[in-house]
Amino acid sequence: MGRVRAEVEVAALASVVEELWYDTSRWPTFVDGLAHVAKVEGDWPRDGRVVWDARPGGRGRVIERVVAYEARAGQTVAVEDERITGTQRLAFTPTDRGCRVRLELDYAVKDRRPLMAVVDLLFVRRPMGDALRRTLVRLRREVDAADLVL
Repeated sequence: MGRVRAEVEVAALASVVEELWYDTSRWPTFVDGLAHVAKVEGDWPRDGRVVWDARPGGRGRVIERVVAYEARAGQTVAVEDERITGTQRLAFTPTDRGCRVRLELDYAVKDRRPLMAVVDLLFVRRPMGDALRRTLVRLRREVDAADLVL
């Protein structure tokens, strides 16, 4: 199983950043590789799932099902796409200058052929970590652009 993580400091209250993050209509502006949200089911973000489609050449259809949620603290979702299954954890931590947003993904590659550990290390883990970082940097830009900073 692989693990990737990223974090970013945002100059806004955790509650403001959290509201933006859970607004799935805004996801195309910051979630890396997302083309469109196909459906939101249940009491998102507390319960339920989001199904979204990646851009061509990307992850295909992605399903995120809520496993745990705590207001102002974060969310854990079970994630599945064409290539991986995993658990993604999101955390909002207040700081003196706003909040820290941390995103972590523990995943397993579905393809179990020999040498997949090497393929994972060289061709899966790094791009996934880069995608998490791009997502968080874009989230911070969205907060800045919406003039939601402290």
